[in-house]
Amino acid sequence: QVQLVESGGGLVQAGGSLSLSCAVSGRTFTTYTMAWFRQAPGKEHVRDIVAGISWSGDTIYYADSVKGRFAISRDNAKNTMVLQMNKLKPEDTAVYYCAATDIRLGVPPGQKEYFYWAQGTQVTVSS
Repeated sequence: QVQLVESGGGLVQAGGSLSLSCAVSGRTFTTYTMAWFRQAPGKEHVRDIVAGISWSGDTIYYADSVKGRFAISRDNAKNTMVLQMNKLKPEDTAVYYCAATDIRLGVPPGQKEYFYWAQGTQVTVSS
């Protein structure tokens, strides 16, 4: 049984930075394509992909809204993934989720293509 545990998040002023981490256990980390999703206030059950990274790290995807501000990375030796968020905006406020999928072709963009999820962590950006 694979487990994903997030850490990080919190409250930050606009223009600030936060880092989210995701630790994976239970199966070989390189089995998975990894991604960060977020669920904005008022968008119940709708999670939008923020960034994703292939099992090798060779393929990376960013949503247009975060390009140039966020950076995703993974350390396959430590079974961890990190999302570094810079120049945060109030519209980045959401619950952020770490997710994993067995699909290894590219970085799937859809919520339904990910089968394993962490518990979610709140990120709040004040104006």
